[in-house]
Amino acid sequence: MGGSKHSPDGLSLLRWGEGRAMPWKNGGGITHEIAVRPPDAGFETFDWRLSMAEVASDGPFSAFPGIDRTLALMTGAGIRLCLADGGEIRVDAPGAPARFDGEMACEGRLIDGPILDLNVMTRRARMTHRLSLVTLDPAGPALTLPAGEAVADGEEGSPAATALICHSGVAMVGTGAEQLDLRPRDVLIRETGAGPHLRLEAGCGLPAVVYRVEILRR
Repeated sequence: MGGSKHSPDGLSLLRWGEGRAMPWKNGGGITHEIAVRPPDAGFETFDWRLSMAEVASDGPFSAFPGIDRTLALMTGAGIRLCLADGGEIRVDAPGAPARFDGEMACEGRLIDGPILDLNVMTRRARMTHRLSLVTLDPAGPALTLPAGEAVADGEEGSPAATALICHSGVAMVGTGAEQLDLRPRDVLIRETGAGPHLRLEAGCGLPAVVYRVEILRR
């Protein structure tokens, strides 16, 4: 996780612009890698991967056999995913992510100009994932995420990591030891077995929208 700041309590903070930028697998765009496990794993060997991609034109998505993918909108008007089976998924709002098989041929068609999207990928034989949208209201209660459970390594169904990705606004995250501010496109990752409980609140007196990604072992 290039550029991230690691703390002894199992948290990693990555500010926007600190991630490693690289070409897409098919060379058609630019990806900003957020995290990959095992560390430094390649496209054919990762268990899970988080990234953001700049999409500036229509074109095919890279193929990732054996991978489950979820794509969510960070900035821009959105994109239509035209799948080889004839299906189409429209990703045009934070609450409208798309989940699809990485091996299926897919053509992306921009709705109105370039976008930045969030990509979550897990290797189907070993991992799975969930993505949810969290809206923080400055007048509402804080959201508490319980401390990461200490589990036996490789235990089936056990959590591997939780990631918080700020979509808009400012999210204040209390860790017990410090208060962190997540601004748009910043990412906080808590890995299993070491992370503290987290308390999320809206900052600056305005609503904040955060993606919560849970990575689970099968």
